[in-house]
Amino acid sequence: MVEENMGACWSQTKDQFDNLEKHTQWGIEFVERYTKFVKERSEIEISYAKQIRNLSKKYQPKKNSKEEEEFKYTSCRSFLTTLNELNDYAGQHEVIAENLTSQIISELSRYIQELKQERKSHFHDGRKAQQHIENSWKQLESSKRRFERDCKEADRAQQYFEKMDADINVTKADVEKARQQAQLRHQMAADSKAEYSAYLQKFNQEQNEHYYTLIPHIFQRIQEMEERRIERVGESMKTFAEVDRQVLPIVGKCLDGMTKAAESIEPKTDSKQVVEAFKSGFEPPGDVEFEDYSQAMKRTVSESSLSNTRADGRPEKPTSKTKGKLWPFIKKNKLSLKLGSGPEDFSHLPPEQRRKKLQAKIDDINKDIQKEMDQKDALTKMKDVYIKNPQMGDPASVDPRLAEIAQNIEKLRVEAQKFEGWLAEVEGRLPVKSDPPRRQSSMYDTQNSTPVNNNCAQDRESSPDGSYTEEQSSETQIKVPNPEFDDEFDDEEPLPTIGTCKALYPFEGHNEGTIAVAEGEMLYVIEEDKGDGWTRVRRNEEEEGYVPTSYVEVYLDTNAKGAMTYI
Repeated sequence: MVEENMGACWSQTKDQFDNLEKHTQWGIEFVERYTKFVKERSEIEISYAKQIRNLSKKYQPKKNSKEEEEFKYTSCRSFLTTLNELNDYAGQHEVIAENLTSQIISELSRYIQELKQERKSHFHDGRKAQQHIENSWKQLESSKRRFERDCKEADRAQQYFEKMDADINVTKADVEKARQQAQLRHQMAADSKAEYSAYLQKFNQEQNEHYYTLIPHIFQRIQEMEERRIERVGESMKTFAEVDRQVLPIVGKCLDGMTKAAESIEPKTDSKQVVEAFKSGFEPPGDVEFEDYSQAMKRTVSESSLSNTRADGRPEKPTSKTKGKLWPFIKKNKLSLKLGSGPEDFSHLPPEQRRKKLQAKIDDINKDIQKEMDQKDALTKMKDVYIKNPQMGDPASVDPRLAEIAQNIEKLRVEAQKFEGWLAEVEGRLPVKSDPPRRQSSMYDTQNSTPVNNNCAQDRESSPDGSYTEEQSSETQIKVPNPEFDDEFDDEEPLPTIGTCKALYPFEGHNEGTIAVAEGEMLYVIEEDKGDGWTRVRRNEEEEGYVPTSYVEVYLDTNAKGAMTYI
């Protein structure tokens, strides 16, 4: 009965170890599964961030493209801000992926290895204890069987001795031998009994220690290991949420930036820019005169012969059919030039559009001249260094490049002079003091020449859609005088302040007559933009000049003298 209970206990303990082994293995697999889940979430975040960045990059304006020009409107600038904020928003998802990797994936991967080692150690101790108690039990069983066998042998030896002792035919020597054998067997049985008793006492102690100390302790450590595993998974799940929560403030700022950009859209400002960009400069047509064809019926032959003579004696010009049409309804000339393939002087454009194109061309040429001048200054300094230190280089090696730059500057100056002549033509007058400084080339001086013949622009029959009918094919070549800009302010009375403005972008003001401003700087407005893209501002009593209108945000004082809007 005792043996059956012993066997049942050992079997039960072994079953418990098997169950715990399966459960703890499942626990490790669960942690590995959760780690894989977080890893896939991290990969999704990286992929999402990449797609968002690509989307933002895809809709960014391309340099030197029509899209970049469109971003002068507040709605387009708002969209650009939204794209930039979206790019930052994508960065936060990359932060989520990085934190998931560093705070969860890496930590759990390392913990899984530690958990496997700890589990292996616990079950090794359990198997070792189980093996020890089984070996102790086998020793006890072996000593018990030996004690049982010795007892049986002792009984048989005793019976044999008694049988020999009762037999009268057996010699005394045989009886003595049988007696000694019986005593030996009794002694062996006594020794086996003592050994069995000792093994039994030892086993009972070890069994008691096994079931009440070793195994409970091992089970306790396994339980603590499991609780730590569960707690670690819980902490990881909490971190999983906190990683998202940590970026919410920055994500909120990105969304606030998008909202602020949307709220900064100014429909009136955009529509005003459209008006400024596309206004033609044509004068509205006058009233259509009544043509009385009934007079022909009342004329005599003599009267009709004089019908083509004006009151002042000069013959009247025959009326053209096209002259009787209003310019909005004149059909385009079949030979009108397509966009982008117009003449060099932009004469195929309406007056205001032509003026802006010419002004932009002059600005580009002036920039090129400035670049060449900068290169010339750099090469001149290099040549001076070579002259002072011949070991560094040959001064004569710089001369070909200097000569080439001088030729380039001269060509650009001639080009600028040509475009400034056309600009003066389209404005219908020579530059005066109120013109912004960028209408002349500040890089060079031109010689005074013949007055401008303004009949060229007036002789063209034009329409706002950009087509022209040329009535005079030749244009007078003109030169524009270029007085020093500083002299324009010497004889003028200080202009009154008509408002203030805030610089939206930094402007270096390299050209003569302009003033350098820093981003966010507040200045006084003394002359509003007259349609040429420049606003005259003052910093203090001694510093004033022109800045690009698109670089500042103007706040006009409607009560100030001279404050008006030029359309």
